[in-house]
Amino acid sequence: MPDSTASDSTVPYSTAPVHLPAGVVAPTGLVDAFWDYERALMTNDLAALDRLFAPGPDTLRGDAGGLLVGHDAISSFRVGRGGSPQRRVVSVQIRPVDADSALIVAITAPLTGGRGQQTQLWRRLQDGWAVEVAHVHTAAPAVNPSVWRIAGSPLIAAPSAGTAAGASATPGPLAGHTVAVKDLFSLKGFTVGGGVQEYLAEGSPATSTSKAVQALLDAGAAVQGIAQTDEFAYSIAGKNPHYGTPPNPAVVGAIPGGSSNGPASAVALGQASIGLGTDTGGSIRVPASYQGLWGLRTTHGVVSVDGLLPLASSFDTVGWLTRDAPTLRAAAVASVEPRRQMTLERRYVVAPALVALANTDVATAFRETLATLTEAGLLDDLVDVELGDIDKLFETFRVVQGAEAWRQHGPWIEAHPGALGDDIAARFAWASTIDRETETQARAALMIAEARIAAALDDRVLLLPSASSVAPSTTADAAAIEATRAGTLRLTCIAGIARMPALSIPLLQTPGGPAGLCIVGPRFGDVSLIDIGMELAAGI
Repeated sequence: MPDSTASDSTVPYSTAPVHLPAGVVAPTGLVDAFWDYERALMTNDLAALDRLFAPGPDTLRGDAGGLLVGHDAISSFRVGRGGSPQRRVVSVQIRPVDADSALIVAITAPLTGGRGQQTQLWRRLQDGWAVEVAHVHTAAPAVNPSVWRIAGSPLIAAPSAGTAAGASATPGPLAGHTVAVKDLFSLKGFTVGGGVQEYLAEGSPATSTSKAVQALLDAGAAVQGIAQTDEFAYSIAGKNPHYGTPPNPAVVGAIPGGSSNGPASAVALGQASIGLGTDTGGSIRVPASYQGLWGLRTTHGVVSVDGLLPLASSFDTVGWLTRDAPTLRAAAVASVEPRRQMTLERRYVVAPALVALANTDVATAFRETLATLTEAGLLDDLVDVELGDIDKLFETFRVVQGAEAWRQHGPWIEAHPGALGDDIAARFAWASTIDRETETQARAALMIAEARIAAALDDRVLLLPSASSVAPSTTADAAAIEATRAGTLRLTCIAGIARMPALSIPLLQTPGGPAGLCIVGPRFGDVSLIDIGMELAAGI
């Protein structure tokens, strides 16, 4: 099989051998275009990369993270990526399809080690050669540091049958399951980092394991590892300046949602079956919605927060993320006190003011889903309800949360200037300005709001979107992210104010990706709420 090389020796990165079948010649200009692409990739020349990928909505680029469809989506992904990992091309195989198209397969050697492979379908267009379809296979790290702070195989093994206190000789209900533990829960022998490198560096290994983790271990699960979180869990975006942004496999190039971002991505990627997280202002429901997962925020206080690094104790709750409802139910049953659980009535309400907070795509998908469920006979008694001034409810939640967050973390933050990323630092800076009188007034308003929401719902189940939009792109500007955050928190704060359980069900489908249908039920109806969610999912 003869070799051919680029005829222009001045083209960078053209040192690897190029192979074609015997007697076959590469189409004119193709090899040079390939090396132009490689040069642009290694120098992050975005304009050249845009030029060398075919225009239009049908261009494809896939990798282990998923498939990007359309030139604009691919271009946006490159902007957010900030450059490709450096590599060397080892060899190139070319198989012409016809005079104006060819398949190229390149073997690559990342500078970090290992081998990769890149497959491209090139087409000759009016302005020259361009890639129409590309698939990239890279040497993946053993542990993605944006998802996991530390992981094992597993990190903490499941107890043998019969070893847990009072356990029988049969396997526990969570046998075979693995847990991604958010980096807020204490694990004996490991230090809690809270998503902040300096905080982790100064911490000490825990002397005991948090009760929420222990409950899953006692039920037979293993701890796969400690998963990342937004800094001190004070965000719903899922971006961390110290460790990076975990991938969102449901929407390639989008943020994963937070602050339970690591556990959510670990579950969505299939690297764990249960994500143990927390939800203060939506930190389970938002990543569940963005990544097409089941996610439960529990009744306030129903799962012990012993051994948990707090953010705002008035709203902090424990919960789980899973890919399916039976696993979520098993995790909940293993963790809550059954005698405190109640069975919920199948009566439903919608608050139009909340639905209006969702963007057009999510609101449309929400209404269409409710129409389908009504046709299935599951929402026969659905009525509208008024919960009050949503902006005032959100401001009450925001002030109390901010005051408690500053009281918890403010002294450490003041002693460590520059330790936090800009977004979270600004949020804490605002929280530091809340005076005692403002907090006192907000706490009084919070008590009134909790009672009014409970009275308005009247033990019925509230239906609403889990988030105001699908997952935003990682390249969205700060103003767009903040607008999305503001709308979503107005949706998610209702359960926090009322201290009620809330379940995100992956039922809404939009052109931009999955979104969650959220159901909020009376306190201590956690397991029953999952049962209702399963009934609704079966009706779609």
